[in-house]
Amino acid sequence: MDSDRNSVIELFKPERQYCVPFYQRAYVWNQEDQWSRLWSDIQEKAEARLSGLTATPHFMGAVVLDPQDRKKLIGVERVHIIDGQQRFTTIQFALAALSIMLRAWGHTDVLSVVEACLRNSDERNMRNKKSEVFKVWPTFYDRKSYAQAIHATKLDDLRISFPEHFTQQRSLKKIGVRHPPALAAIWYFATQMDAWLPKTGKPGPESAEALASAILEDLVVVSITLDAEDDAQVIFETLNGHGVELTATDLIRNYVFLRAEAEAVDAEKLYQEQWRRYESDGWKQDERRGRLVRSRVEWFIQTVLQAEMRDDTDQGRIYAEYQRYTRQTNLTASAQLTTLANYADAYEALLDGDESKPIGRFGKRYAPWDASTTYVLALAIAKSGVSEQEQDAMLGMLGSYLVRRAICGLTNKNYNKVFLQLLKNVKGNPLDPESLRDAVSAFTGEATRFPTDDEFRAAILRGPMYPGRLDAPKVRSILVELENELRTQRTEEPVAPALANLDIDHLMPQEWPAYWPLMDGTSATAQELAQSQTAQWVDEKKLTDRQNSLLAREAAIPTFGNLTLLHYGTNRAAKNREFGFKRDLFLQHSNLHLNREILIAEKWDEDSILKRAEVLSINALRIWPGL
Repeated sequence: MDSDRNSVIELFKPERQYCVPFYQRAYVWNQEDQWSRLWSDIQEKAEARLSGLTATPHFMGAVVLDPQDRKKLIGVERVHIIDGQQRFTTIQFALAALSIMLRAWGHTDVLSVVEACLRNSDERNMRNKKSEVFKVWPTFYDRKSYAQAIHATKLDDLRISFPEHFTQQRSLKKIGVRHPPALAAIWYFATQMDAWLPKTGKPGPESAEALASAILEDLVVVSITLDAEDDAQVIFETLNGHGVELTATDLIRNYVFLRAEAEAVDAEKLYQEQWRRYESDGWKQDERRGRLVRSRVEWFIQTVLQAEMRDDTDQGRIYAEYQRYTRQTNLTASAQLTTLANYADAYEALLDGDESKPIGRFGKRYAPWDASTTYVLALAIAKSGVSEQEQDAMLGMLGSYLVRRAICGLTNKNYNKVFLQLLKNVKGNPLDPESLRDAVSAFTGEATRFPTDDEFRAAILRGPMYPGRLDAPKVRSILVELENELRTQRTEEPVAPALANLDIDHLMPQEWPAYWPLMDGTSATAQELAQSQTAQWVDEKKLTDRQNSLLAREAAIPTFGNLTLLHYGTNRAAKNREFGFKRDLFLQHSNLHLNREILIAEKWDEDSILKRAEVLSINALRIWPGL
C-alpha cells in the first residue's frame, strides 16, 4: 500500500479512468451537506489567489484506489475507487461546471487544461469510446444522467437533455421533481461561479484562471493505492464512517462482490442477474416495524438470516450478522446471492399481498395486525417445499394464533422470539402442518399459549374490543372476515365488496345514557354511570341491582355483538339516535350480512347484543380454528 498527496490536476490529467465498482451505492452527496461547503472552500482559495496570498492546499480527505491489471494492449488505464467515489465524482461535477462557464464567459485560456481533467482524449487507445472518454465512471444507477450532464458544453445543453427538470422560465425546478445528482450539482456549481465572477473586482480572465487554479491545484486528496496483496474489503470497512455513513446493505453488497472478484467469477454478470433487483425503489423504500424504520431490503436480509440460521439477529448489527452467517456456511458469493434470491419472490409476495400465492394471501389478510414478527416463519413455510394447501394450513395457524391471542387480551410482547422459537422447535423435522401444530401445542405459558375454543368464544361474547383490546384496523379486518364468512356461494356477491373505508359503528352508542333507556325502560345519566363505576372499584359486592344494570350495559358497548361496519354518511346520521331510527337507516343503506340481526330486531339491548355475538362467535371459530 502506497500513499501520496495529489492535487486534482495530478489525479485527473493523465489518460486514466477511475471506476466506481458497479456494486457500490449510488452518488448521494447534496447541496446542503457537501456541495455548498466545497464551493465555499473553492471560492476562498480563488479569492486568496486574487489577493496575492500564497496558495495553500485544501485537504479534501483520503481516497483508496485499486489499480486494475491491464488485460489487453488497448484500453484506458482503469483504477477502482474503493473509498472516495463521492469526492471524485463531485470534483468532476465542479470541473464540468467550470468548463461550461469558461465557454460562457469567453475566457478559454485554461479551458484545455480543465477539459483534460474531465475527459480522456486519446481515442486510439480506447476499447469503448462511449465510456472510456470519462475520467470517472459511476455505478449503473448514475451512468445515464452522468454521461448526459458531463457532455454538456453550455447550460442550454442541460436544459435540452433534461427538459422535464426546468421551468418555462428556463430555471431549474425547485418543487415537485427529483433531479439527477449530476444535473443538480453541475447546475449548482455553474450558477455559483457565474454569480461569483463579477463580484471579484478583477478582470474576467484573471478571476477565471484563479477559479480554475483553486480547483485544479489547491484541492488536494491523499490517495492510498493498494498493492496486489492488500485486501480491498478490509480497507473499505476500516475507512467506512468517513463522509456519508454507509448502510448495512451497502456494506453487504460490497462484501459479496469483492468476494466475487476474489473468486474470479464474472462479478458484473452476477450483479446484473442476482443483485440489481434490490436497487429498485421498491426494495429501497423505508418500512416501519415497531419503533424501527429500515429499508425493505435491510429487513429482508435480516429475515433471511433468521430463517437460515434459525437464530435471532441484532437489527443494529446486520452486517456483522451477515458475516457470521457466511463464516458458518462458507458459501461462495454466488451461493450467497442464490440464497437471497430463493426468498426474494416470496418476501415480495408477502409484503405486496400477492393473492396468487399462499404467503401473499397471508400478508394481505394480516397486514392490519403488524404481522412482521411472523415473517421469518412465514418465509420458511413458503420455502418448505410442501403443497400450497399445506402452506395455507400452516399460515392459517399463524393467523389464528395472532387473532385469538389479541381477542383474548393476551400479550404480543416478544412475538419475534416466539415465532423464531417455533421455527427452532421444528428443526430436524419437515416443516409441515403436523410438526408446526405440535410446536405450537408445546407452548403452555401465558406469553405464548394458543387460546382454546371456549376461551376464544367467551372473549368474542363479552370481551372489551373497541375501545379495548383492539385498534380500529384490527377490528375492521375482523368484521370484514366475518362478513365474508356470513356470505354463501348462493349470495349475489359471495365475496363482500371493498369495505376498508367503512366506519366502525357501535350499534348501541357509546354515549348511551343520554339517549337509550335501560332494559327496564328507565333512563340513566352519565353521572349515575360514573358513580356506579366508582362504587364497583370501591367494593363490587355492595353494588345495587341498578348499578349492576348500568355496568352490564356499559360492558356490552365495546363487545363484538355491538360492533358493525357502516358508511360514513349513514353513521353520522345515525349517531346516538334511538334504535328504530337507526334500524330504518340500516334497512335503507346497508346490505351487509353483518347487519341482518339488526334489521329483524324489535329492540337493541344487552340480550340482543349477546345473541348477535353468539352468531359471530360460531363464524369466528370457523375462520380462526383451533389446533
